[in-house]
Amino acid sequence: METLTLAAVSLTIAVSLMISKNKTPVHLSFAWLCLALFVYKGASYFGGLLQQDFLKTAEILGLVPLPPLTIAFTRTLLNQQTFLSERHIAVASVFSLVLAVVAYVVFYTEFAPVGVQTYLLLFLRAYVAILLAICYLALIVYLKIRAAGAEKKRMRYLAIACAVAVVLMALDCFVGAASGYSLHGNIILAALIYLILMIITHPQLTALHDIMARAMVVFIMTCFAAIIIAIFTGLFGKAAVPFSHILVASFIIVISIEPFQQILKKILTMIYPDSPDVFTSLYALDERLEREKSLLLEEMAPVLAHEIRNPLGSMKGAAQYLRSEEKDEEHQRLLDVIIEEVDRLNGVVSQFLNYAKPYQLNRKTQWLNPLIEKTVSIIRASNLPENMAIEQDLHPDLPPVHIDAAQIIQVILNIAYNAMEAMPQGGTLTFRTSRIAGDAGAAVGLSIRDTGKGIRREDAKNIFKPFFTTKERGVGLGLAICQRIVKSHGGRLRVKSIPGQGSIFYVRLDVANE
Repeated sequence: METLTLAAVSLTIAVSLMISKNKTPVHLSFAWLCLALFVYKGASYFGGLLQQDFLKTAEILGLVPLPPLTIAFTRTLLNQQTFLSERHIAVASVFSLVLAVVAYVVFYTEFAPVGVQTYLLLFLRAYVAILLAICYLALIVYLKIRAAGAEKKRMRYLAIACAVAVVLMALDCFVGAASGYSLHGNIILAALIYLILMIITHPQLTALHDIMARAMVVFIMTCFAAIIIAIFTGLFGKAAVPFSHILVASFIIVISIEPFQQILKKILTMIYPDSPDVFTSLYALDERLEREKSLLLEEMAPVLAHEIRNPLGSMKGAAQYLRSEEKDEEHQRLLDVIIEEVDRLNGVVSQFLNYAKPYQLNRKTQWLNPLIEKTVSIIRASNLPENMAIEQDLHPDLPPVHIDAAQIIQVILNIAYNAMEAMPQGGTLTFRTSRIAGDAGAAVGLSIRDTGKGIRREDAKNIFKPFFTTKERGVGLGLAICQRIVKSHGGRLRVKSIPGQGSIFYVRLDVANE
């Protein structure tokens, strides 16, 4: 069963990579390697059941190409920055071809002595093991010469996973030989190639916890499916099925869903080219609807703003003219209210436009501290209350960031003005910058802290949503705009608040590429 599992997982991975739209040379080389492993393990499993000579041939044909395919995959994975060259692939291919000819003579002619077949299979497996060890050595050498960064971290995780797999499979051999208890080496190998699949298909996952989180999702789905199948087989089945078999079958089903959908999608597209995507889930449809609403909002916003602002301009002009002619103070006060409300509505329209319009970033590599100092000078010049203090704690050695300065200043001003409104009795507004180093890469951090009334926990979950506001005359777009700007820079914006003590807004921006 374990051999069949490895064969099924290998085939699933190979098919999923080959039909993928965004396949790369790394994906293709790994797909061919998995396909050869499928032929080898699949023929080994069914050969033990059916005892057919052609299955023994297929087993050898799957085993022989593994060394050159492994070398080719290693070179592609390491971006050719390795001592393995195309000449090594050619030598391994020729040697594998010679072994295939020898295998044909041994298995299908009468020239070979009795018992040579067993020794030949042992030699083939030893040959494959030696080539795999050489490829692992190439990975270790690559890690030693590679500069620190996200790519080195990913390859380090792969090296650790390979070492753990080898130790577990060696332990499986010794324990199995001594006591008959097996840790299932084929299952370990299946888990390893699935981990390799995640590493090569998700290069953006540079943190170990991100990779493990993806693996955990697959594990939970597998367990859930296995429990459901076990319940139904227990209720309606006539014979008990081992749970390990159910678990393996569930894992194969879970990882096969996406490639199977892609195959069906291609077939249905050929038959019905104009048919909608029937595989889109209800959640994906909701996301698509949200994107369409955003696009519609972008198209309608300028038209609505134009249609609203024109009469507002006329109203303001008429009110200003009447006020200049009016002598009664009460009438003048009422006309001032009209003018003030027109200005407020114009401000609402401006915020609506800022939120709805697509952002076109004018990004340049620059330093964050001077932008903060410029923003603080703007705030000081805007009638800063006497009972309010501004403090700066700026890290003197920040790396540069690749940002649109005008939009980042807008983010800082929006947050700062909100903080000032939260301190009507006065307080301290603190700007602090810092360097951030972690698995996700180097970044620059900015925190804006106030000593105001804080944000209630139930409100903190919604403050970045459009049109959510706790102010009597607020629009609820300021922080939503800030969130969109920061996300468009590839950064993160979050908040921590303690009611009655104040709030801290954190902005994270990745450093500029060298």
